[in-house]
Amino acid sequence: MKAIIWTRYGPPDVLQLREVEKPVPKDNEVLIRIRAATVTAGDCELRSLKFASWLALPMRLYVGLRRPKRIRILGQELAGDVEAAGRAVKSFKAGDKVFATTGFTLSAYAEYICLREGNRRPLAIMPANMTYEEAAAVPVGGLEALHFLRNANIRRGEKVLINGAGGSIGTFAIQLALHFGAEVTGVDSSGKLDMLRTVGAHHVVDYTQEDFSRRGERYDVVFDVVGKRSFARSMNALKPHGRYLMANPTLPAIAGARWRSLTGSKQVVRGPASQTREDLNFLRELIEAGKIRSVIDRRYPLEQTAEAHRYVETGRKKGNVVIVVP
Repeated sequence: MKAIIWTRYGPPDVLQLREVEKPVPKDNEVLIRIRAATVTAGDCELRSLKFASWLALPMRLYVGLRRPKRIRILGQELAGDVEAAGRAVKSFKAGDKVFATTGFTLSAYAEYICLREGNRRPLAIMPANMTYEEAAAVPVGGLEALHFLRNANIRRGEKVLINGAGGSIGTFAIQLALHFGAEVTGVDSSGKLDMLRTVGAHHVVDYTQEDFSRRGERYDVVFDVVGKRSFARSMNALKPHGRYLMANPTLPAIAGARWRSLTGSKQVVRGPASQTREDLNFLRELIEAGKIRSVIDRRYPLEQTAEAHRYVETGRKKGNVVIVVP
């Protein structure tokens, strides 16, 4: 089968199209013919190993010191068709259309993948009203957004601000916050503001022109998807007893969060996000009810995955970038 192989740490050109052996499912696995995958900011960070120093070394120790060894194919989410099911599999059969996130095994940049069945495994039947490309863009961003917003216990009428609202997590976070009854403000660059309005944001802020933490507005919930604003100033944008959600925390922010949680009335929620089939089915129900949808910016064929990574690294991505596997 064809797959994009991660040959070493570095720029997008380290991703190369090659022929590799097609996987064979174990008794508790399904073999999926992948139709679409995505490129996330996390994929790009892992490819280049551009993490904070406190995280880069553990990642290198896990994946491979000098070059990737434990993981050779990137890609965290996918949609496709079940081609075969192991004899112990009960919930899926050949011909089922499914979508999934792979967890840290990755391997979605390929024609085939084997995934394990199980209630704790985020593998589910695709929404009936989505294409493969739309469905592939749901699991990572949708499950991350759902995890944090559920933990915020949003009440109807509360004010929620989402910093980094224009990406895969942020676009789902806007729609889920609306579903939970919030008044939503989305923060991102000027080129993404119209898109934020189309997915339902009541208010938008261009971070290149204005710092949301200095506007004087106070929020019940601040969901910081990108982790690039001052933690202290972001916390000051919260009302008393407000909740600060950190999807991508820095080490100073983690230390500050622990202190704030012990000494103040404001709560801090940080990851890792849970990923289960139950939660993926919850998202599917919302999609089929017309409550949430995917935002797709660009589509690239499998052989142009390096180009897709190059585009995502510009920071201009609106929603999701999809890899189409012919």
